[in-house]
Amino acid sequence: MPLFRLLLMVVLTGQGKMVCRLRGGTQKPELEQDGDIIIGGIFSFRTGQDYFTDTFQSIPGFRTCNNFNFREFKFAQTMIFAINEINANTEMLSGLKLGYKIYNNCGTMDILRAALALVSGLKEEVTDEACTHAKTVQAILGHSGSSPTIAFLQIIGRFQIPVISHFATCACLSNRREYPTFFRTIPSDFYQSKALAKLVRHFGWTWVGAVAVDNEYGLNGIEAFIQAAEDYGVCVEYSAAFSSSDPPHVVQRVINTIKQSTSKVILAFTSHMEIKILASELHKQNITGIQWIGSDAWITDSSLTDSEGHTILVGSLGFTVAKAKIPGLEEHLRQLHPSQFPNSQFVIDFWEEVFDCCLNETGNTQRKPCSGLESLKTVESLFTDVSELRFTKNVYKSVLAVAHALDMMFKCDDRGSYSNSSCFDPKHIEPWQILHNLKSVNFTTPDGERVYFDNNGDSPARYELVNLRMTSRRIMKGETVGIYDASFPDDKQFIMNNISVVWANGLLEMPVSVCSKTCLPGTYKVLQKGKPICCHDCIPCSAGEITNLTDSLQCLKCPPEYWSNSRRDACIPKPIEFLAYNEILGTVLAIFSLLGIFLAMITTLIFFTHKETPLIRANNSELSFLLLFSLTLCFLCSLTFIGRPTQMSCMLRHTAFGMTFVLCMSCVLGKTMVVLIAFRATLPGSNIVKWFGPTQQRLSVISFTLIQVLICILWLTISPPFPFMNFALYEDRIILQCDLGSAIGFYAVLGYIGFLAVLCFVLAFLARKLPDNFNEAKFITFSMLIFCSVWITFIPAYISSPGKLSDAVEIFAILASAYGVLLCIFLPKCFIILFRPEQNTKKCIMGKTVRTDIQY
Repeated sequence: MPLFRLLLMVVLTGQGKMVCRLRGGTQKPELEQDGDIIIGGIFSFRTGQDYFTDTFQSIPGFRTCNNFNFREFKFAQTMIFAINEINANTEMLSGLKLGYKIYNNCGTMDILRAALALVSGLKEEVTDEACTHAKTVQAILGHSGSSPTIAFLQIIGRFQIPVISHFATCACLSNRREYPTFFRTIPSDFYQSKALAKLVRHFGWTWVGAVAVDNEYGLNGIEAFIQAAEDYGVCVEYSAAFSSSDPPHVVQRVINTIKQSTSKVILAFTSHMEIKILASELHKQNITGIQWIGSDAWITDSSLTDSEGHTILVGSLGFTVAKAKIPGLEEHLRQLHPSQFPNSQFVIDFWEEVFDCCLNETGNTQRKPCSGLESLKTVESLFTDVSELRFTKNVYKSVLAVAHALDMMFKCDDRGSYSNSSCFDPKHIEPWQILHNLKSVNFTTPDGERVYFDNNGDSPARYELVNLRMTSRRIMKGETVGIYDASFPDDKQFIMNNISVVWANGLLEMPVSVCSKTCLPGTYKVLQKGKPICCHDCIPCSAGEITNLTDSLQCLKCPPEYWSNSRRDACIPKPIEFLAYNEILGTVLAIFSLLGIFLAMITTLIFFTHKETPLIRANNSELSFLLLFSLTLCFLCSLTFIGRPTQMSCMLRHTAFGMTFVLCMSCVLGKTMVVLIAFRATLPGSNIVKWFGPTQQRLSVISFTLIQVLICILWLTISPPFPFMNFALYEDRIILQCDLGSAIGFYAVLGYIGFLAVLCFVLAFLARKLPDNFNEAKFITFSMLIFCSVWITFIPAYISSPGKLSDAVEIFAILASAYGVLLCIFLPKCFIILFRPEQNTKKCIMGKTVRTDIQY
């Protein structure tokens, strides 16, 4: 039984024919013309569909498309015009004629049906030939949308049929692994996104919103824009997506996002359908003041004027392909007549719409019958307008690209990869052969534009920046205000023209859209926690730091000699501070120094005028005058600590101080020793006087002083004091002071003075209770007590006093100790001389008998 069945099958098969049947129904093209080589075209003469969700419980039918799209119909007519122009050119295609099949569908599903119809053909059964050799198109032009193109490319690409789009800009289509048969005569959105990012950065808009159509075109475009925007420091506040076929609540959600946002600039990567829906809803809710940045899919769409709320889009900016001219196209468009396409329902609908008449008597009874005299030659419409042929030129270039690829094949052009020995037979053309030659196409259009495809099938990226404006005819039109050419160096790709821009809602003032205001010079940016990098706080630079740039990321420290100004935007020289005569402290100290000099000189004058009196003679007049001289020098040397330190003043002030005070202490020590010796000499058998006479007194003073001189010489030789600028003490000013050079030298000088002072104090203390009025040891004791107290407290005060205050402390110590010696030793004597002359007698001074042969 199985053998019989097999035998029967063989017999039946041998008697029958090989038959390939088309699955599903056929769809006739809207416009067609026969030819030796057929080129397919897919356009959407109508756009806009009512919201509907297929349940797929049955095979979905064709969806109804609502609105006229004259631009898409112009695209189709441009394709026909280019094919007719090529057919009339005897130098191309070796006499072969091109034909076309153009489908009019909207919606991704129906566009996919059209693409499959172009591949499968119109015959429901194909016999006597291989099913894989059905009469199909050799190339397909279209579609205008990226999403429909992506949908049918994944199927058409398996048949090696080249697809050339004039408007599908999605950067994803440059993926040669996914779409190896795709070419386009419009730049990729990769370049448009980069250009848009440069645009918003050029106008200082660092805080923008983004709205996209919910398909590959919109989502990929926004993604590329966000990546490019990050490189230019632009932040996207939000990104929302919707489609024209979405339910109303989806659109309302996008509107709410826009209302709640703070950005004033919105990038719309949508088609004309979505932007019209968005503009209408915003107009209804009275949301204005938005600066729109548009993608090339809608920025120059002529149907925008027909939408409700289109005035919201006035002032929009966007990049689009450059304007062009196609000689002869206008005449072709105006010669259109329904008789040329008797089987096209759309041409009939188009004619009736333009002339508001009815071609079919059984049709719309609300319109008058057409007279037959109607002609597009007398009509001004968006269809016949050729003033801005932007994307239309891309259709023209697409047809020429296919024609040149075919011409290369027929003429065995060396630009192809085939040798002359393998030229193609025009009667047996395969789509893959055209696909191969399209990669090598390189020609120039009649108006001088060069056409070629790179390795990804993309065309060169050249754009015009257009600004939507309202014309006197209340029609929105794009005015070119700049250009972008990706072939130029990065800093010269975007160039603005000298044309003023009309901003949002027709205003002349550029809107501001930033998350945070620009940080002015003197402040730096600190990012706000949890927010994008464009949101920041402006923090003033710290003292001593500046920035003279806007939006600086950090402040720079001023050089050591400089300090920041109050605005923190410039470094200014630090003020140099030292103890000066013109400041209060310096003036007061100088006055006390001069007063001390004056008192010392007055005392000297009093003593000199009364030098023969018993009081002066009894107090060793020679040492007294020398002591007064040294005190005068002490008061005088304090002045060297006031004023701008120099190399000489630094060396002079400390050495002069050391030597004058040693001279002073030597005299006081001499007077103290004289008092002790005078009383020792009154003892029986004492011979001490001859050992400390006037000569010995002079030598002792000289000896004590020479020791200090030697110490000072060594100090100045080894490491002398020098002026230096102290930057560490204060941040905002420089302290100019004298460095000790050698601290050991300074403290050796000070220590030697202290040693003499302590010695004087001890000797005076021992002689304080000696009898009679002759004894001045008690006054020396008080003076040395003051002297030692001052200099003991001087050391910690000097070390802890900053800057010029250390000089003031040293001056104070000099003046206090000098005044102490002057007043304690000489004031009582001057008082007696001037106010108690009766006590200035030998009898009052010599309270008891003493030796009178001592020389003072």
